[in-house]
Amino acid sequence: DSAEFDLLFENAFDQWVASTASEKCTFFQILHHTCQRYLTDRKPEFINCQSKIMGGNSILHSAADSVTSAVQKASQALNERGERLGRAEEKTEDMKNSAQQFAETAHKLAMKHKC
Repeated sequence: DSAEFDLLFENAFDQWVASTASEKCTFFQILHHTCQRYLTDRKPEFINCQSKIMGGNSILHSAADSVTSAVQKASQALNERGERLGRAEEKTEDMKNSAQQFAETAHKLAMKHKC
């Protein structure tokens, strides 16, 4: 359960450190899933990795659910904001009409008392 891990790419060797052991597992799961999906001829060998990390999609599904939830919340917030802006626009139009009526009435009253 260490956050450190090594990657060997053909002849290149790199040492990596994730923020947490959990983040390291997520990284390997996504890396494995991506390799399985996009590499058709030479799939990389994952050595010293737990088989449950390589076989499961729970982290990926969890991440996808999280993103979907965030998008839905943002969409709902945008809809609510649009509704509030629509109501504000209606109120502004009502205030404009009231102001125009007031101005017309005031002008008529001024003209009536001027003569």
